[in-house]
Amino acid sequence: MVRTMGPGPRYRRRMATSATKPRMQWTGDPEADRLVSEDPVALLIGFCLDQQVPVEWAFMGPLRVRERIGTLDPARIARMDAAKVEAAFRTPPALHRYPASMARRVQALCGIVATEYGGDASRIWRDASDAKDLQRRFAALPGFGPLKARIMVGVVAKQLGVKPAGWKQVMPDYPTLADVRTVKAREAYQTQKRAHKAAMRAQSLEPETKRARS
Repeated sequence: MVRTMGPGPRYRRRMATSATKPRMQWTGDPEADRLVSEDPVALLIGFCLDQQVPVEWAFMGPLRVRERIGTLDPARIARMDAAKVEAAFRTPPALHRYPASMARRVQALCGIVATEYGGDASRIWRDASDAKDLQRRFAALPGFGPLKARIMVGVVAKQLGVKPAGWKQVMPDYPTLADVRTVKAREAYQTQKRAHKAAMRAQSLEPETKRARS
């Protein structure tokens, strides 16, 4: 069912940020970091792309999208010819490991922002009644899901200062991008993430090793 939103209060589409340093230094590129820090649509597109590629690659995506198609306006992107959007994702260097499928997801994401939130992505979190409602809103977005929705609750709480009731209970109890503001913090987060993945792989191989020895 499509949810329609009333006129409600108007919010700035750009998020307040430092004039000198981006709030979220996730790419190593100041312009890309500033865009993700300031523009709610860019933030959502970055998280949509943040799967099966490095963090830097994912969050460079919004800037590259804007450069290649000329806008991050969700209504304009939603109305664009799908082939044009896909071409922007495929043009070398490709914006993702799976450019065609991610182009479709980003265009669908923009469609939801345009139709359900009046083109203002910040209404996703500013209009949420509580953290559980916010989690549901994020989980309904293309390219998101239950875990990423929980991470996003942490991001808007810790990075943007939007803290709906119950946010601490919803967000993950381990480090995520919600805790990353600086290059040093990003590097530490990535090191920890690689170690966690290696441990998970080793754990998954353990039963096979035991069977082979028996």
